[in-house]
Amino acid sequence: MTNANATTPNATTPITSLLVANRGEIAVRIFRTARALGLETVAVHSDPDADALHVRGADSAVRLPGAAPADTYLRGDLVIKAALAAGADAVHPGYGFLSENADFAREVQAAGLLWIGPPPEAIEAMASKTRAKELMRAAGVPLLDPVDPAAATHADLPLLLKAAAGGGGRGMRLVRDLDQLKAELDAASAEARSAFGDGEVFAEPYVERGRHVEVQILADAHGTVWPLGTRDCSLQRRHQKVIEEAPAPGLPEALRAGLHQAAVAAARAVSYRGAGTVEFLVTADGRPYFLEMNTRLQVEHPVTEAVFGIDLVALQLRVAEGAALPLKPPEAAGHAVEARLYAEDPARDWRPQTGVLHTLAVPGEVRVDTGFADGDTVGIHYDPMLAKVVAHAPTRAEAVRVLAHSLSRARIHGLTTNRELLVRSLRHPEFTAGRLDTGFYDRNLAALTEGAPDATLAALAAALAEAAPAPGASLAARLGGWRNVRSQPATRRYTAAGAEYEVAHHPVDHPGVRVLSATPELVTLEVDGIRRLFHVKQNSNKPEVYVDSALTGAHTLTPVPRFADPQDRTEPGSLLAPMPGTVVRVAEGLAPGRAVTAGQPLLWLEAMKMEHRILAPASGTLTALHAATGQQVEFGALLAVVQEEPQS
Repeated sequence: MTNANATTPNATTPITSLLVANRGEIAVRIFRTARALGLETVAVHSDPDADALHVRGADSAVRLPGAAPADTYLRGDLVIKAALAAGADAVHPGYGFLSENADFAREVQAAGLLWIGPPPEAIEAMASKTRAKELMRAAGVPLLDPVDPAAATHADLPLLLKAAAGGGGRGMRLVRDLDQLKAELDAASAEARSAFGDGEVFAEPYVERGRHVEVQILADAHGTVWPLGTRDCSLQRRHQKVIEEAPAPGLPEALRAGLHQAAVAAARAVSYRGAGTVEFLVTADGRPYFLEMNTRLQVEHPVTEAVFGIDLVALQLRVAEGAALPLKPPEAAGHAVEARLYAEDPARDWRPQTGVLHTLAVPGEVRVDTGFADGDTVGIHYDPMLAKVVAHAPTRAEAVRVLAHSLSRARIHGLTTNRELLVRSLRHPEFTAGRLDTGFYDRNLAALTEGAPDATLAALAAALAEAAPAPGASLAARLGGWRNVRSQPATRRYTAAGAEYEVAHHPVDHPGVRVLSATPELVTLEVDGIRRLFHVKQNSNKPEVYVDSALTGAHTLTPVPRFADPQDRTEPGSLLAPMPGTVVRVAEGLAPGRAVTAGQPLLWLEAMKMEHRILAPASGTLTALHAATGQQVEFGALLAVVQEEPQS
């Protein structure tokens, strides 16, 4: 990156030791810059994070006893105590947790520590979306007119319900049916109260095919405000961003200039200082409306860093020290695209995944920001994002192509991820043409997640790798490992993505396929005259085998034992916990003996910062209820039983 950093002749508060009041990927990323600037680094960690990557990479670390965020990373008093005990003189909040908590910012300052963020008054002014919109209206920033839910009519539909406090899609509901408005208001308010401690919800018109466009700003204490270009973050799931890019493609110059002007006006209206983001909804006909201002660093900040050749964290630190920014920001160059790699299953309602991440390797000329290393465990308490992968190139088409290529060849073992969805999204005709809007996944998710690729060749490679002699084996063993000629047949069976594959590997009996070489880690096949590589990873203590190939993609294969063990059976109609988590709500009045209808929400389970509905599998009678609000449940725990009513 070029050295487009703040000058420091007026710096009055030099930082020597920095505590990051956060975890995972963002803590690792901030520590990287802090080390480059010669700062001592201090981590805090919950009990599940005791051996996390951000802890291993810090100079020192302080335990926050407990597991749940409310007991650890959201305890501002414990974080400040940790900073003082470790000798830190500054606190960076990252994003999420306490990053937009004005009281925490004040307490940090009251403790004599330097706060790496905007003034508490600016955070407070923008903390409530309803109050922020009033402030922006006074500053001349364009807004959508709010809708009073009590007076809403069919003409006001569709409506978007939003939590006044917080973000990340929590407490947000789309209402297309007026009869559902009351129930959705109650649900949104309950979720907002659970997530942010504030149940206030407001309603505004939902803009069909709108774009989510934002402006990164950076301001110092000397009156300079930089508008650092635009970002498009329209590809979202559950109102949370999945793919972001800079600059936002296809914006007319007048619209781009207007967004910059509005963002600067918003920053000046609250005497902003530091890094922040002003978010807008842009309608299909190009009209922008203010959504909110995020008074912190954004998850997607790397695309702006790539385009402008800067380090936003370094600039945050220098601005906090009192440095003045140059009057003009550096020039932008090229295009950058970021994809968020999540441990989740998009085909199953974006269900988050937990377990051991055996391998995370992304090839190519891309930036990878992650909070995990091979062998780390992805737990239930935090967001399931594994990494952010960023490509920067002279043109948008090249950046998109590079990112898709790197992701398609990434080796990610141990967990189901959204990797294939990301690749397909980046290569989708709507995306490549720059036709972006927030309804992308509503329209395309089924097609983007349909059909697991055939795993026959992957199964063959797994069988050959399993049969291959280990390095250093005798010549006879190496010669006898596999054959392309007939002899005593040897077969192996695997399951992958719910399908079963039986392959003959000794001898190989697949039309058009010839084995060129095979080791326990790499199998080379000639397929229809073309040489193909299959990377194989086998875990000594796990049955799964992972096979990666440019031809067939990535596959997780489970060997089928020759004599299967009997499986435990559950009562018909049993509702099992699809993941470990916490029961946050039980449907009102739900009790054994109650009649339920198919698809009716019975329970709400919270895991990894997302809320999941447990639905009645059929119409009938609830015969058992084993879950209660606040209860911690393990994966596969029996929650309830519905006895299906007999068909007439």
